[in-house]
Amino acid sequence: MTVTPGLGTPLPASPELLRSVFRRHAAGVAVITATGARGPVGFTATSLTSVSAEPPVVSFGIGTGGSSWPAISEAGHVGVHVLGEHQRELAATFARSGADRFGAPTRWRKGPEGVPVLDDVLAWLVCRVVARVPAGDHRIVLAEVVLGDHSGAGSPLLYHQGRFNGLRD
Repeated sequence: MTVTPGLGTPLPASPELLRSVFRRHAAGVAVITATGARGPVGFTATSLTSVSAEPPVVSFGIGTGGSSWPAISEAGHVGVHVLGEHQRELAATFARSGADRFGAPTRWRKGPEGVPVLDDVLAWLVCRVVARVPAGDHRIVLAEVVLGDHSGAGSPLLYHQGRFNGLRD
């Protein structure tokens, strides 16, 4: 291992190194939803990325050990919801293992293509899943945008240092 002066002591690659580095990376917070054989599923994601404008395609990562994976692995369509800073508790609910994610106080409705659409978000998309790419213990899901709405009011919710935060100027 090469030591570079002024850069600290480098560590070998490990899951903890990756987690520690990404705790320092502020990321937008989204909730991904789908309908499975046993009803609606969803999870909080900080891996949402715009992939292509023509055609409009997004991606997100999902752990194959997560409770939402079985439904996402078979879903033809998913919902993508960009959360506002007023939705810290909603983000925490969809991130919490074993939570009743679609019970009160979560407000949602059955949307286009049968996808659960959350109320009061900054923006939402319904997307057609076009690929699920293996990536270690995760899958990268590529999804083409079918329709959506960007008219929600407020500022985005961010995830940084293990906490949900609002955007500051």
